[in-house]
Amino acid sequence: MKMSAVASATIVITTLLAAPAPAQVQERTIRWGHLNNTDHPVSLGVQKFAQILAAKSGGKLKVREFAASQLGNEMQMQSALRGGTQEMLSASTTSLASVVKEFGLLDFPFVVSTTAQAEALVAGPFGQAMIDVLAEKDLIGLGYWGLGFRNATNSSRSIAKVEDFAGLKLRVIPNPVFLETFKALKANPVPMNFGELYTALENKTVDGQENPYTVILSNKFYEVQKFVTATSHAYTQNILLVSKKLWDKLSSEEQKIMREAVAETRDYQREQTRIQTEKALAELKAKGMTFNEIAPARICPHAASNHDCRRALLCRF
Repeated sequence: MKMSAVASATIVITTLLAAPAPAQVQERTIRWGHLNNTDHPVSLGVQKFAQILAAKSGGKLKVREFAASQLGNEMQMQSALRGGTQEMLSASTTSLASVVKEFGLLDFPFVVSTTAQAEALVAGPFGQAMIDVLAEKDLIGLGYWGLGFRNATNSSRSIAKVEDFAGLKLRVIPNPVFLETFKALKANPVPMNFGELYTALENKTVDGQENPYTVILSNKFYEVQKFVTATSHAYTQNILLVSKKLWDKLSSEEQKIMREAVAETRDYQREQTRIQTEKALAELKAKGMTFNEIAPARICPHAASNHDCRRALLCRF
């Protein structure tokens, strides 16, 4: 059946209206750096974002991913964004505490006990307020992804009660909240950049570390760690950052496309985190890691009451 002239014209007009105006979208390659390997949910999110961005821009906006710390650690990449030599970064909010100290509030132990609570926290007024203040620091925040709850590993012993942390030399993110948390647990926290961690674990420079299961698996820490303990002491948020110097060069249409691509990627990335977290724990067990959880009664003396033991881990100290 032949298409009528009116129908043909309608399709052409609809296509033209849906496509961004040529003058409003330029050919750009966006360099996106992060710490994780390409099998990690963060990288899967970057890949999905790149697909959506290319589709929405008619192939003009492209993403070149630099995974696994290729562009440096998070502090170095953050500096590159502020200087305009790197375009995008997905980083833990933890690393932003040195720029906006209030981001450290997200790292307080047991602030949230479920993924839904963690997502609601950054989706609400606090999360938006943190994004709004970033422009003053030459950074544009486009939204949050999830990395998951952090859990402890070590090469010495199972952590069955709080006292088992005592004396363990644990690598932590160079952040005051993490340092003080593990000092309160009587561990010996060692601030260290992520890129140095595997070698430090292998050489026994540190006994252990704490990260989401997906990070532990993706970076093969099971090769140099024997024990993994479900502590779920903090939920790590990943924030999507753009260099303000790039952002100010983008047309309003390009900015709109970027924001839409982030919004359409968010649920996919979070679902990948959920799926991969479950798979990662199963694989860590299959690869020989000894797994255990700390029973509430071994954490808090108020376990028999209605007291929230998970949030009160530090009540003994």
